[in-house]
Amino acid sequence: MRSQQPPTSVADITELQIERVEGELLLSANIKFELTGLVEDALLKGVPLFFVAEAEVVRERWYWTDQKVATEMRHMRLAYQPLTRRWRLNVGPRPLGSVGVGVTLAQTFDSLPEALAGVQRISRWRIAHASELDGDSAYLLRFRFALDISQLPRPLQIGAVGQAEWSVSASRTARVGPEGLK
Repeated sequence: MRSQQPPTSVADITELQIERVEGELLLSANIKFELTGLVEDALLKGVPLFFVAEAEVVRERWYWTDQKVATEMRHMRLAYQPLTRRWRLNVGPRPLGSVGVGVTLAQTFDSLPEALAGVQRISRWRIAHASELDGDSAYLLRFRFALDISQLPRPLQIGAVGQAEWSVSASRTARVGPEGLK
């Protein structure tokens, strides 16, 4: 008899573009993942999910550790509103707690696939300003995306630790040459 492996949610960064526009370094990305039944069930019961995207720009140095040039984070909160039967996505630069969301971009969607498309697509996100970049240097971009289980309610955090059903993460590294910065 075979042991049943629980379904896992494998995330993949299908597209990662870096461009310089008006002195700023902009990132666009598409992340592909599907939620497992357990995670989707928690969403339908009113438990919000929190996703984090992090972009780090570093200058590689052979004689010392890499120099961190810029770090930006984008926090996303996806929640189902049972009374209106709509999905709400809040996006902001700081962690979004249940007490208050602060200054965020909020969007509503009619279905879960539409709301997930909003989470999975990052468009023209400013990750570095021209004053932080040297036009003659090459840089390394480290991009990470993950489901943040540390912001789930405590009982779910305890149950989610170490379970593959709650694991949604992807990362990618890309080189940004000096020609891309001019």
